[in-house]
Amino acid sequence: MSPFRLRPHDRQKIGPLKAAVIGAGAFGRHHASKYRHIDGVELAAIADPSSDVRKASLATHGCPAVADWRELLGKVDLVSICTPAQTHAEIVRAFLNAGAHVLVEKPIATSVEEADALIALARSTNLVLTVGHQERFVFAGTGLLDHKVVPLEVSCWRMGPWTGRSADVSVVLDLMIHDLDLVHQLIPGEVFDIEARAKRLHSPLPDDVHASVTFANGTVAHLETSRISDARRRGMRAEYEDGVIEIDFVTRKIRNTTPRSLKPLEMGDPLGESVQSFVRAVRDGAATLVRPEEARQALATALAIEDASDRDAMPADPYTAIAAAR
Repeated sequence: MSPFRLRPHDRQKIGPLKAAVIGAGAFGRHHASKYRHIDGVELAAIADPSSDVRKASLATHGCPAVADWRELLGKVDLVSICTPAQTHAEIVRAFLNAGAHVLVEKPIATSVEEADALIALARSTNLVLTVGHQERFVFAGTGLLDHKVVPLEVSCWRMGPWTGRSADVSVVLDLMIHDLDLVHQLIPGEVFDIEARAKRLHSPLPDDVHASVTFANGTVAHLETSRISDARRRGMRAEYEDGVIEIDFVTRKIRNTTPRSLKPLEMGDPLGESVQSFVRAVRDGAATLVRPEEARQALATALAIEDASDRDAMPADPYTAIAAAR
C-alpha cells in the first residue's frame, strides 16, 4: 500500500505549493533539497523505482517516497523530472495532463516530435514547462548574454572520464547539448550545415563526438565533447571582429580582449537558481530563463549532429570490441 495520501492542492486556499521529484538519483536528490529550502513550497513526495533510493530519500527529506510516479498524478502542483532521458516525454506529458507544472532535466525529450507535442500541451493547458539547462544561469551571470554582438566563430570543449551515467543516450544528448544551448544563445538563426564524427567505446552509442555547425549567417561553432577522456576540460572561446572571449569553466577564468565588459565567472548554485526560477514562474507568472522552445532548438541540433556523426563514425576501440564479443 502506498504511503502517499495527499489530496490535490486547492489553488483557492492559502498554502504551500506541493512539489514532487521524479527520479531521486544523482540530480533528483539535489532537486529535492532545493525545494525543501524554498519558502512557500512543500516537498510532498519523491518517486523512484529503487527501494534503497526511496529509503535514503525518506531518511534525508522526511517525505513520502513511492516506487511508481503515477501515484503522484493529480496530487502535486509542480514537479521536477530527473529520470533517464528516454522516459522524459511520457512523464512530462502525464504530469502536464494532470495539471502540474514541470521542470524536466535536459534534454526536453529524445525526438523533436515529442518536444513539439510537449510544448503544444503546455501552451494548451497554460502550465509552466521549463528545462534544466542550468549552465545557462552560470553563463548569464557573466553578462555575456546581455550583449547582442554575434561572434564570427565559437569553439566549445567539454571532456571528462567515463562515469556510466546517462548511458541510455549518446554523449551528444548527455553533455554536448549543454554547449549547444549556449551556442544557440550566442548565434541567432538557423543551422545551415553540420559535419561530425563519433567514437564509440563503452556502448553502441557515441561516447566522443567532434562537430562543426555552420549557421545561416556564416558563423561556425566547433564542438568537442567526450565522456571517455582521461582529463576533465570544459571551456568556450568566441571570436569577434573586435576581440576574443575565452572562458575556462574548470579554473573559472575569463580572458576578454573585446571592449565589452564581463563579470567574473561565479559558478554559484545554478541548480538552485533553476528551481527558484521555476517556482517563481509557477507562483508569480515570471518568465523562465530557459523556454521549452529553446530546449527544443538545442535538441534538434543535437539530433542532427547524431545523424551526421553516424555517417562518419569512428570504429570502437578494437580491444573493447573484442572483449565485448567474448
